Amino acid sequence: MIEVRHFHKCYDTTVAARDISFHVAPGEVLGLIGPNGAGKTTTLRALTGIIHPTEGELVVDGFSVEKSPIEAKQRLAYIPDDPQLFHDLTVIEHLTFAAKTYRVANPKEKIAQLIETFELTEKRNARAGDLSRGMRQKLAISCGYVHDPKAILFDEPLTGLDPAGIRSLKESIRDRASRGTAIMISSHLLAMVEDICTHVMILKKGQQQFFGPIDEVRTAFSAGESGTSLEDIFFRATSDQSNTPAASGIPLADVDGVGTDSASSAVMS
Repeated sequence: MIEVRHFHKCYDTTVAARDISFHVAPGEVLGLIGPNGAGKTTTLRALTGIIHPTEGELVVDGFSVEKSPIEAKQRLAYIPDDPQLFHDLTVIEHLTFAAKTYRVANPKEKIAQLIETFELTEKRNARAGDLSRGMRQKLAISCGYVHDPKAILFDEPLTGLDPAGIRSLKESIRDRASRGTAIMISSHLLAMVEDICTHVMILKKGQQQFFGPIDEVRTAFSAGESGTSLEDIFFRATSDQSNTPAASGIPLADVDGVGTDSASSAVMS
């Protein structure tokens, strides 16, 4: 469903991502973890087509993001860490616009379900510019769900959500995965990753340290200890003393820094 092959991204002389390869099958939830500047957001943005790879191939549901961008984006949803909404459009207008953009058949019922799921009923006629940070996040997630994408990319999805919103989001992710959606979640909240992800990828300085089922990461980094938490594994895999990516066995070369891209975060076709 999601395939990344030898993805490499440079900004002038700065390497942001180096030879990253992984896949996310239907129904799998991949947690993308690493320190700030590890290449997590760079990888997600490349999958959306917001930035272009220096080398490598990125595929969504069989369509190359570079060669068939419209088809790839039609099957994808991306919820960034700071969603850019239309200040003067209401909640219902956002959802209606997203449904029309993706040519959703019979959108009214689907929109009503999303408004109920994410507790937006009382705010359905409120402008996005008047919403709290958490409500804007719920609206962005709802817009991403409206066309039932084959793949969903989250970048720090819990930002601004209250406990009820966090619970609703987790339940929705599990539900989408159970119906065959491929999901990626970039997050610093390791307990959340451990709770809902089936697989994990650890990045450090733009390079892949590990990719595989979450149970296997424990074997790779637990040093024979039982009950090792994902937090312990994270620090072992990303410490300065960790020099060999478990995913490949290739010595880790230092990456001087990670660039950012200021392009729009919206993914609409």
